[in-house]
Amino acid sequence: MAPGDGWARCALGHRHWGIHGAAGLLLTHHAPDGAGWLLMQHRAWWGHHGDTWGLLGGARGPGETAEHAARRETLEEAGVDVADYPVGGVYTDDHGGWSYTTVLVRAPSLLPVGVLSGESTDVRWVALSELAGLRLHPGFAASWPAVRALLG
Repeated sequence: MAPGDGWARCALGHRHWGIHGAAGLLLTHHAPDGAGWLLMQHRAWWGHHGDTWGLLGGARGPGETAEHAARRETLEEAGVDVADYPVGGVYTDDHGGWSYTTVLVRAPSLLPVGVLSGESTDVRWVALSELAGLRLHPGFAASWPAVRALLG
């Protein structure tokens, strides 16, 4: 287990992964034809909220910023290095004593991706227009309206 891995309870009584909170990266691409794309992870069946689609991400380490954790997890889980891409926005879903931070980054193209972790069954670019047809991770689904508003 990595530092920060483990279950935490928030002030609302929910159980969450990540002793120090968690973070995920919403990597987007806007094609010349106007189509919007999101890089999404299909979670393995055995994981917390398995067999759902969500963001690449995970537990934050002690003292690790949400931005660093989101970038690190994206590289570890999908081989996508976004270290040099500027952050376009941040949304924090605070549950009181535990939070999940979504870090928004825009890619210049549909970067090649792969599944590098047993935590995923698929990692791929999903058209924004197809998102509603996916079985979404409940946390992502709940925060999506606020996150989408940050996309502009």
